[in-house]
Amino acid sequence: MFENEHPARRAALLSREYVHSKNREGWLGLYAEDAIIEDPIGVSMIDPEGKGHKGPAAREAFWDNFIAPTNITIDIKDSYAAGNEVANHVVLTMLIELGEGKALQQKVHGVFTYEVDSQGKLLALRGYWETDDPRNQMVEVSRDDAGKEVS
Repeated sequence: MFENEHPARRAALLSREYVHSKNREGWLGLYAEDAIIEDPIGVSMIDPEGKGHKGPAAREAFWDNFIAPTNITIDIKDSYAAGNEVANHVVLTMLIELGEGKALQQKVHGVFTYEVDSQGKLLALRGYWETDDPRNQMVEVSRDDAGKEVS
């Protein structure tokens, strides 16, 4: 799948596919042993120390805590490959079901970069998005309104 793509873009597209299909092992298998995830880069509620999620155990915990319990749609608006990296302008829509017709929704507007090694394994996934941007805030929505733009 995606064999004719730039190696970093291929890794990004596979990552998106595995997130959409909830394929934990496929997603984890994209990474080199010492790879790091910084999503978002720096200190955040996801990464209070701002050091990123480095190593297999940290990436497994990232999946289990932030990807597995959430329905995530990744919409790539633009993609730019250079060297061994790709930068994707994306909108991620995350939906956490609350029951009783309610859900929490967060749309993240940002740029995500993927760096690969010579074998096409991910060395780094870095998310450039602002946690205090009002467009990126989590809001409660009715299940019928999920996926729609929230103002």
